Amino acid sequence: MDRHVPIIRFFLYNTGMPITTIFFDLDDTLYPASSGVWKMIKARMTVYMHDRIGIPWEDIPTLREKYFSEYGTTLRGLQAHYPVDMDDYLSFVHDIPLEEHLRPDEKLRAMFEALPAHKLIFTNADSGHALRTVTALGVQSCFEAIVDIRAMDPYCKPMRQAFEIAMRVAGEQDPHRCVLVDDLASTTRAAQDFGFYSILFGQDGNHAKNESNARLSQLMDLPAVLKGL
Repeated sequence: MDRHVPIIRFFLYNTGMPITTIFFDLDDTLYPASSGVWKMIKARMTVYMHDRIGIPWEDIPTLREKYFSEYGTTLRGLQAHYPVDMDDYLSFVHDIPLEEHLRPDEKLRAMFEALPAHKLIFTNADSGHALRTVTALGVQSCFEAIVDIRAMDPYCKPMRQAFEIAMRVAGEQDPHRCVLVDDLASTTRAAQDFGFYSILFGQDGNHAKNESNARLSQLMDLPAVLKGL
């Protein structure tokens, strides 16, 4: 951390307890949705479901929505209904040219480094994709660990067990000392119910009060949101 960066101690809303860990989702959170990265991943999922499993093209959109709603991820839904090899699936869907779409972001790195808390990636993707992503953004040194889909196996966000695993990886005992930044309302709502302070990132329009504790449209505004607690 740069010596000249001022340290601001954050305290959780109405508890007076210091925030000690911040969990960050990966895709469409650490980078803008406009980059097209997640769109490419979803396209690879569709191809995998057709080419590897044999699901008709016309059935895939409905199945993907159903699996996401019922199981948390397309992968978990496929595993429940087909003999899917997780390593093969993850390797296939994340085989995209990340470096062509993401660039190092010095301002983002400085913001992360100035946050006085442990920082971990908490993602339903795999650690290989997560590491490639944070490396492409130039922020790999900002995170202490990656809690990925393998670490959560057989669970995933937004399941309660996934949050329990994330806390164990972070060495946390009290969920009220934790913050989650995620772009999915289903996950921020589950995190809030679990005891985290949840921040819904990048959502347009109004959101229901029970979806998150706060909203964030620009990741660079995170310190201000935390100070406002």
